[in-house]
Amino acid sequence: MQASHSKHILNFKRPSGTSRGILKQKETWFIILRDGNRYGIGECGLLRGLSIDDKPDYERQLLWTCKNIHLDKQELLQKLEDFPSIKFGLEQALLSFEGSSTFELFPSRFTSSEAAIPINGLIWMGEESFMLDQIQQRLEQGFRCIKMKIGAIDFAVELKLLKNIRRQFPEKELVLRVDANGAFSPSRAIAVLNQLAELGIHSIVQPIAKMQ
Repeated sequence: MQASHSKHILNFKRPSGTSRGILKQKETWFIILRDGNRYGIGECGLLRGLSIDDKPDYERQLLWTCKNIHLDKQELLQKLEDFPSIKFGLEQALLSFEGSSTFELFPSRFTSSEAAIPINGLIWMGEESFMLDQIQQRLEQGFRCIKMKIGAIDFAVELKLLKNIRRQFPEKELVLRVDANGAFSPSRAIAVLNQLAELGIHSIVQPIAKMQ
């Protein structure tokens, strides 16, 4: 088996806000495994400024992984503990390579178009009017679970938006989730969580930045 890696740049159709700034592009890396006519592919979903393995030697670690693909699988994965996105990409590539179909890792009624999976409608950060427009679009599309990015603009504005949504849609009608991308300090996070709890927020993703 041989392994290689490839970098691709994804361009956002519309710049989208997170607590780490405005995203216009996202780089993504692929690990490709080949053996004759068989191949497998896995994505290393690095997010610059957000991922714990966003390190200067990231590409060097990818190259090392490809050069040492002959190592025992568990030994190789263990050496990638500090680079979880590369570890995930390698696991995905191996599943892709070993499976009956390159792009169907876990066959199910969903992958055969026989069943749907309920997901949340994502609301990106931005000006209040932009966020309200997104919320209205998601509701019109039939979503009954919304996840809102918070932490990029004034939290008081974001909290007001959530309160307005909850006034119109009680918990039994609409599930609300938020994603903070590590926007709050440990000392402030508790107060934020208490305010969100009053609105019946289902869950929050990463209220505190990594390594805090």
